[in-house]
Amino acid sequence: MTSDQKIWFDGELVDFEAANTHFLSHSLHYGLGAFEGIRAYKTSDGRTAVFRLPEHMRRLIDSCRCATIEAPYSVPQLVEATLQVVRANQLAACYIRPLVWLGRGTIKVGGHDNIIHTAIAAWTWGAYLGDKALTEGVQCTISSFTRMGIGSHLEKAKITGQYTNSVLAKRDANMKGFDEAILLDAQGYVSEGSGENIFVVRDGIVRTPPRGASILAGLTRDSVMQLLSASGVEVREEMITRSELFMADEVFFTGTAAEITPVRAVDGRKIGAGARGPITEKAQSLYLSAVRGERAERNESWLTYV
Repeated sequence: MTSDQKIWFDGELVDFEAANTHFLSHSLHYGLGAFEGIRAYKTSDGRTAVFRLPEHMRRLIDSCRCATIEAPYSVPQLVEATLQVVRANQLAACYIRPLVWLGRGTIKVGGHDNIIHTAIAAWTWGAYLGDKALTEGVQCTISSFTRMGIGSHLEKAKITGQYTNSVLAKRDANMKGFDEAILLDAQGYVSEGSGENIFVVRDGIVRTPPRGASILAGLTRDSVMQLLSASGVEVREEMITRSELFMADEVFFTGTAAEITPVRAVDGRKIGAGARGPITEKAQSLYLSAVRGERAERNESWLTYV
């Protein structure tokens, strides 16, 4: 992101350098805030469309509700604000980051009377795990950090402070030479990556941990499940064990940033042929067709044109 860009901050577009928060902002100290990750794509007809924008903004408000933060803006207002940011920065394709946080006021832990801020930024951002990762796959490790369970955090909310669990798992994996971490839940079942949902393929059947598990209910996850099912691929929501990861024909991640990224190895064990498999490639193709507006007859409602 460059310093000449605009950021939507508390209801208006401001210069990059003006989008600041105070040192005594409550969320900076205690981590109570909510965020989203969204992408806009250049469609096949040359227009720009934001993928599943209302759903993302609904989840942002749901996350605020979980975090006991009264969101200052409605879904339609946040949708319009996002479009303003993309237009103002003349971005054909971009990553979008909305954030709601507590600013100045009390520094007591409760922070019930602090100012609530909302901001949205957008910038050009390529493949999250690298361009080669989309074709060659990534190497992962099973993290020593357990994905926080449903009794200890709000697993369906994107609350800023909760992501220290993912950050530490990711940093630890990177320090050990891996591209990404895979976290297990408290019972030892596969949960998700540090910032992605996970799918395994065996004998042509695609499986992913169920929505009720300790996972984020990803919108990319939901999109891929719908797209694969509609194409005739069997998709199941089931608990997955670590050994099933090792024995899978294919493993892939889904996420707004990661899109659909194949996993070629886990803890040194080659997955399948050690390269992107046919169902992963099919998921990538279906997803990219959808975000580029090439499946208008089925998925037009997923696109909000700028």
